[in-house]
Amino acid sequence: MPEETMFSKIIRHEIPATILFQDERITAFADINAQAPTHILIVPNKIIPTVNDVTPADEADLGHMFVVAAKLAKEQGIAEQGYRLIVNCGPDGGQEVYHLHMHLLGGRRLGRMLKMN
Repeated sequence: MPEETMFSKIIRHEIPATILFQDERITAFADINAQAPTHILIVPNKIIPTVNDVTPADEADLGHMFVVAAKLAKEQGIAEQGYRLIVNCGPDGGQEVYHLHMHLLGGRRLGRMLKMN
């Protein structure tokens, strides 16, 4: 069994969060360290540590994350102007919590994804 994470505690309502969507497969909540006017984390309720741990059995839940992202972007009023979805994997990818999650960012022009060196 994968290790417990702060996200699994949010999913179970054991620690406070502004939950914007929750069903039997996915939970979405406001990021407490927002990097844009809209910054929502979309998390599978099942603990999957990284993208490298995804199995074919996870396909429906991961597809559902994109459906939820589009729904939330529309509800937040950022769908028309655009938004960014980010999934980090591992330390070099910037992953900080080892419970797979998608960042939904928008509400302003976000600029380039990476600095070109």
